[in-house]
Amino acid sequence: MKLDAIDLRILETVQRDGRITKVALAEEVGLSPTPCWMRLRKLEKAGIVSGYHARVAVRRLAPVASVMVEVTLGNHRQADFDRFERAVASIPEIVACWSVGGGVDYILKIMAADIDAYQRLVDGLLDREIGIARYFTYIVTKTVKEETALPLSILLSEAETSDS
Repeated sequence: MKLDAIDLRILETVQRDGRITKVALAEEVGLSPTPCWMRLRKLEKAGIVSGYHARVAVRRLAPVASVMVEVTLGNHRQADFDRFERAVASIPEIVACWSVGGGVDYILKIMAADIDAYQRLVDGLLDREIGIARYFTYIVTKTVKEETALPLSILLSEAETSDS
């Protein structure tokens, strides 16, 4: 789907404020409310806007441990990757999982109540025999930057430049 400048402004605005009113969104992007809302609905139907979420400051509620984990599987058949990914998808504390190229197979982001809870989770993964050959744990000691909004104007302008 080809986006124009107005579509891009709509996306950037709803990334910053998913609860913005129809009127405020229209004012922000320079359209009247009905065409603006129709464009947003079109972006949603195309799957470009895939949902709206609230960012919860969990550390204001309770102390938590954020852990990044590198995982290497013992075997590299498609069935091995599928088994691991199914297991990861079923565990709520694993809040992100990326399949990566390079020296490891996956990087996980895990949020646990504490380090003991994290270790119990890992022990459970190892007990399930889902193919983990080795893993390396990195405890997050400080979050320096964690953005949810994507730099769309930068990413899309670079993509258009590389297409030329």
